[in-house]
Amino acid sequence: MTTVADPRADGVRRLPLGIRLASITRSPRTAYEAVVRAFRRSLEVRIVAITVLLSTIALIGTATYMTYTIGNGLFDARVLQVREEATRATDAAQSSFDTTTASTDADLSALELSVIESVSSIATSYSGIAFLRAEGTEATIGLPDVVRGEADQFVSTQLRDKVTTGQADQYWQSVSIPAPGGVPHPGLIVGSAVTVPGAGVYELYLLFDFDDVQQTLTFVQGTIGVGGLALILLIGAVTWVVVQLVIAPIRIAAETSRKLAAGQLEERIPEHGEDVIATLAHSFNGMADSLQRQILQLGNLSRVQQRFVSDVSHELRTPLTTIRLAGDVLYDQRDKFDPTTARTAELLHTQVDRFELLLTDLLEISRYDAHAVEIEREPVNLVQLVQDAMSGMETLAERKGSELELVAPGGHFTAELDARRIRRIVRNLLANAIEHGESRPVVVTVDSNETAVAIAVRDHGVGMTKPDADRVFDRFWRADPSRKRTTGGTGLGLAISLEDATLHDGTLDVWSVPGGGSCFRLTLPRTVGVPIAASPLGLPPEETE
Repeated sequence: MTTVADPRADGVRRLPLGIRLASITRSPRTAYEAVVRAFRRSLEVRIVAITVLLSTIALIGTATYMTYTIGNGLFDARVLQVREEATRATDAAQSSFDTTTASTDADLSALELSVIESVSSIATSYSGIAFLRAEGTEATIGLPDVVRGEADQFVSTQLRDKVTTGQADQYWQSVSIPAPGGVPHPGLIVGSAVTVPGAGVYELYLLFDFDDVQQTLTFVQGTIGVGGLALILLIGAVTWVVVQLVIAPIRIAAETSRKLAAGQLEERIPEHGEDVIATLAHSFNGMADSLQRQILQLGNLSRVQQRFVSDVSHELRTPLTTIRLAGDVLYDQRDKFDPTTARTAELLHTQVDRFELLLTDLLEISRYDAHAVEIEREPVNLVQLVQDAMSGMETLAERKGSELELVAPGGHFTAELDARRIRRIVRNLLANAIEHGESRPVVVTVDSNETAVAIAVRDHGVGMTKPDADRVFDRFWRADPSRKRTTGGTGLGLAISLEDATLHDGTLDVWSVPGGGSCFRLTLPRTVGVPIAASPLGLPPEETE
């Protein structure tokens, strides 16, 4: 008995429509996406980018170390130079004061100016001089402070305290000298104590500008930067050339492999030289030759087998027709025979039917193997087609004690299909479900979405294990060869059904659990040329309560 489930009555929930696939070939929207896409797809870009990145890191580290070392060397050398000049200038000044005979303020003031001039001639690279009275000095003669080049502005309190204490002959401190351009120059101020007879202790400060050292360091940094940039560009160019030399043969090999996979078995990789690339090409070509020979042999063998099956099937039809005529005569007269002969006539009639079905299936399989199958599409309503197929299986279902139920959630559209082949698939699936359904209900579900239509046949019988389910579409394969069959199957039904589904650009999937039954789902595109986004039915589909 066939029943149709109404979704408004039993609450059958329709699955959501399939999601449209986004285009994976869209053009990049931003420069960042273009760079990322090139990095992912191009081996050359990855190798060059990684090489340049690592080279840049190494050069930056080397340049930083060189700049630091050169800068420290220039600074230390310059400090040593100015300290020596300051030492000579201080010694000359102290010597002049120690040997003087001046005793009046005027004479000492004149001597002070003479000493400043002498210091200027000795410390030729100075930028300023400050000759200041030390704080707390008591003297009978007072000399004025002498400042040139605003050097006193760079004398810090800490430096004056150290010079005044006199624990060392010389102290120095780094300073920043303002420049007209706005960028200050590095500098050094050196201080020493000088004793003036009758006037007490004075402090002599010499200011030195290190702008020449900074310019030298800047020039070195610029040279290293320009040289490093040129070196990175050169490394990138050399890497690109080397990569091209290595990648080009790989690209040729990939293209040749693609052509071989497409059936162009005569394609080979050019062999040049005697290096490892030539060895690879030679090995690849040898492999291609071997594959070509084997493929041709298998092709010839397959054609022989296909012709053999086709010829045998055709040749057997003539004697089969004669046997059927004789068998039909005996079958029609079986009531006049004794029980043993009558049973023999029935068995002969049954086996002739099965033999004829087997020949039909073998011819269909041979046409698929020879790629000689043509599809005749027409607008088909799957619900109506399934109802017709179920009506033809009602007698078998009643004999096996199984109830057939059709679940049609609604919203179905006409699909462009070959009705004969789809009806054959449904009949095969129904026959298997009834055969293995253990007299339990068989539920057929039909649904659709924007891109696909689907039919699911669910039984609640013995089910199959995972290894059995993986082989269920193999030709002449049965999960349990010893199991008694009542439908007279040939072992080719599911294999032909899979070929019919593939011919429609569809899929035929199976779900099965031992003791929990099986479910076969046929998914077909609604429109020719439009790919299936998603099947409208789950596997297995949700069951009604």
